[in-house]
Amino acid sequence: MARPPQAYISWSSGKDSAYALHEARASGVAEVVGAITTLSEAYDRVAMHGVRASLLDRQMAALGLPSLRVMLPSPCPNEIYEARFGEACEQLKAEGVRHIVFGDLYLEDIRAYRERQLAALGMSGIFPLWRRDTAALARAMIASGLIAHLTCVDPKRLDRSFAGRRFDAQLLEDLPPGVDPCGENGEFHTVVSAGPMLAAPIAVRVGEVVERDGFVFADVLPD
Repeated sequence: MARPPQAYISWSSGKDSAYALHEARASGVAEVVGAITTLSEAYDRVAMHGVRASLLDRQMAALGLPSLRVMLPSPCPNEIYEARFGEACEQLKAEGVRHIVFGDLYLEDIRAYRERQLAALGMSGIFPLWRRDTAALARAMIASGLIAHLTCVDPKRLDRSFAGRRFDAQLLEDLPPGVDPCGENGEFHTVVSAGPMLAAPIAVRVGEVVERDGFVFADVLPD
């Protein structure tokens, strides 16, 4: 059998990228040798998820992976994002890596954008969770032992009271109609602190909840 390609995981710090890593390892579609994450230069936090770099450090230690961090201005024009992501991909290619694993679920335009961007850089994407039913997938994540908390909520789509809540069966029951169980339409973002992809759980606590740039962020801190 051919050896699976070496790849980096596009690590958002949240449940989808974490479970994509788990599925990539379990299925053997890729040998994940590192993680690439975009962070805000202004806040030193994971882009969109609002997760502190200190918690990202703890995640990387529990994953046992080297971390490549792409620092972005806030706000970030697309041309700057593409330039800095391209520079990061050149580093990966210098290491012999030409694949990136993504946790995308069903948004065709996002996948097409990623594939175009990677193709222009001489790289390819791997999508282990693609087209999975998100209600069943959310339940499978929880059943696997994955623990996550909602770090970012779009208050136009989901009440701000969900910020900081644990991603569990009760939360799935409480989601209003029209909200994707995995938040694939941007309703919410998460941070993972335990699961089969981590060597050991990370103790966390939920701190301050603030509204910024039209989103509600819960500050999940390493305990």
